[in-house]
Amino acid sequence: MPAFTILERMDKMETMIGQTALISIFSHIFFSGVAFYAMRAVMFEKWIHKHHVLQAQILYIFISIALGTMVSTFFLNISSWSRQLPYLF
Repeated sequence: MPAFTILERMDKMETMIGQTALISIFSHIFFSGVAFYAMRAVMFEKWIHKHHVLQAQILYIFISIALGTMVSTFFLNISSWSRQLPYLF
């Protein structure tokens, strides 16, 4: 009988890990998109050399992904920590 409960717990844990991974993926993609949208307000044309448009676009995308990942990680950490607060008391 105890082996069955261990298998049940493992199944629940695997489901929870999968859900966390899916939420993290969607969060990173969402916040990268928001960062890409927000960065359109910045005029990068002043810093870009002529005939380097492709490199500038790649840099723009990488900066958007980096900024979106940082914001997403912040919100995911806050969410995780808030779920752990009941263990404090």
